[in-house]
Amino acid sequence: MNLLMLDASSSSASVCIARPDALIFESYLNNGLTHSSSLMPMVEDALRHAGLDVGDIDVFGCVVGPGSFTGVRIGVATVMGLAGDKPCAPVDGLEALAAQAAAFGGIVVPILDARAGQVYAAQFENGRRIAADEPVKLEELLDNLAATGKKCLFLGDGATAHRERLEKADFGVIAPPALRGLYASAAARIAFSRQETWLPASQLRPLYLRAPQAERERAARLAKEAEHA
Repeated sequence: MNLLMLDASSSSASVCIARPDALIFESYLNNGLTHSSSLMPMVEDALRHAGLDVGDIDVFGCVVGPGSFTGVRIGVATVMGLAGDKPCAPVDGLEALAAQAAAFGGIVVPILDARAGQVYAAQFENGRRIAADEPVKLEELLDNLAATGKKCLFLGDGATAHRERLEKADFGVIAPPALRGLYASAAARIAFSRQETWLPASQLRPLYLRAPQAERERAARLAKEAEHA
């Protein structure tokens, strides 16, 4: 069984081809290019190096969020376009990030930068989720984590964006750069372990924790207009 997994949900992008018992190929890119121009060449490169065609892929997977609205849409749309009538495997990006550091002896806190002092965050301990995905003010998150009295490992692009603040938290450990980004192989392992979550391409949907900025601005404008009506 061949699985093509991709992630474009944050500042980095990653693509892998895997089987249940082996990682065949993986690439990771974090060079500032937009995912709309880099993701499909990465997919094509993965297939070429694996010696496969799109028709040889049995399952198509992607990280469906949370994260960048544009990146998530690109990832989901790419998989929907490739899959045809084959199953798709949706994966939560924060969970995949945490899986890369499951051996940490404390709380693993994947965070993605959500701008305006906010992050998308979750919490895991001993490989198990202890807090749901949520958009939260970074200061509020740090206050809650400090109250646990436990060491916390931060990873994800939020750990890079907010590194200066995180370094001031005496309970915090920032993952090294090589472990901070999301690798598609981590998402692939989750996909293989949860085949009951696979679904048709037509049912694949992004995982948004809040409405896109354009929708939030429109709602605020309509509310303001209603006040003065």
